[in-house]
Amino acid sequence: MMNWLASLVISYLLGSISFSYLLGKKLAGIDIRTQGSGNAGATNTLRVLGTGPAIVVLILDAVKGLAAMGAAHWLTDGNPVVYAFAGIFAIIGHNWPLFFGFRGGKGIATALGVSIGLSPTSFLLSALITVVVIYVTRYVSVGSLVYVTIFPLFLYLFGSELAYVWVSLLVTFFAYIRHYSNIVNLLEGKERKLGERSSRKLN
Repeated sequence: MMNWLASLVISYLLGSISFSYLLGKKLAGIDIRTQGSGNAGATNTLRVLGTGPAIVVLILDAVKGLAAMGAAHWLTDGNPVVYAFAGIFAIIGHNWPLFFGFRGGKGIATALGVSIGLSPTSFLLSALITVVVIYVTRYVSVGSLVYVTIFPLFLYLFGSELAYVWVSLLVTFFAYIRHYSNIVNLLEGKERKLGERSSRKLN
């Protein structure tokens, strides 16, 4: 039981490392959460800092989700339930980071890493569809929501562990909650498209 608890704590702490915040401070001396959309994630990093930093943030945020699950697998001798929930706790850490005043991102990049840990095949299929959706619509938010919606379906269709399916549905729930403002903007026609850089500073 102690190993289970340790796994989840470690996962949350790993998730709490905000790479977009750290890169913003390092490269531009800014708090990324006061710029653009105010989100500490790869998309806002793209708009504020550019492509290179955004790619770095995307990769590192995904890796921390996968690393959290790897640590849980090692600590619990491969317990599938703890392994899956470690991914959730990494996403919780990303969204509400202990080290940065509980103001983080929306968890999509970290969810990508978690998805790879749950099912590489489901990840690849979901990612391919998502890329097409983003290419056609130019909305990252739409692609993100499509991804978290279809990934659990692929897990179920491929007969994955039931714990994995339920955890993926929790990921979907968190994603929709964190994208509430994007959904409102989409309905009102105010959502910014991919490639639109932002110089807007939040108060």
